Amino acid sequence: MLLRPPPLVSSLTFLLAFLIPLAGAVKFELIAEHHPKPNADTSDTPISSKPAKKYGATDPAVLSIWNFAGAKSLVIVTANSPTSDGQRVDIEILDGSERGNVYLSKKDIKGESRFAITTHENADVGVCMTNTLESGSGRQVRTVDLDIDIGAEAVDYNAIANQESLSLLEVEMRKLEAVVKEIVDELGYLQRREMRMRDTNESTNSRVKNFAMLIMIGVVGLGIWQLVHLRSFFKRKYLID
Repeated sequence: MLLRPPPLVSSLTFLLAFLIPLAGAVKFELIAEHHPKPNADTSDTPISSKPAKKYGATDPAVLSIWNFAGAKSLVIVTANSPTSDGQRVDIEILDGSERGNVYLSKKDIKGESRFAITTHENADVGVCMTNTLESGSGRQVRTVDLDIDIGAEAVDYNAIANQESLSLLEVEMRKLEAVVKEIVDELGYLQRREMRMRDTNESTNSRVKNFAMLIMIGVVGLGIWQLVHLRSFFKRKYLID
């Protein structure tokens, strides 16, 4: 007899699933071009050496999908693209951090491909795909089904349940625990960002205040010097006693 989780647990799981977007699936078409340009002003630069923040879809043969992921998060990307003669679909997974980490770069994916990475830091993770036309002419497209699972959604709880002989209630509690942990981690990350921004604002405010005081002191000093100089000048000209 299968055990069903209590209504409260199911309700919490349902609500938490909408609090943070952890998974995404999309179907799209990539137009094939002989020389796809991931970025118009750096088209001669290899994809893997581009700064992550500049990797944009400025070309119909290129598509980049970005999702936020916390540090040490599991990200599973499943791409399904039917084989098509004369076209080569490449995939690259990178993040938008200052370091511009490139986690994976694979050329000519065919059929269903599954990739798993673990993030290094809190940042937006981008899945970037290009379609290169190697032979032929005219308008050619390639359909791609892309599924991105992040964090708790990337964990195979069925395998864990079979391995550890967990009940349905225990599996739901595991999911709930993982989702809550991710929410706490993300809130902590946002708090640290807010603290850094606050420190930056306070430092900037202090510098502006000191600069304004320096300007006021300079203006007052210049005014006093002008008064002394004019008084001395008028005395030499016998205009004042």
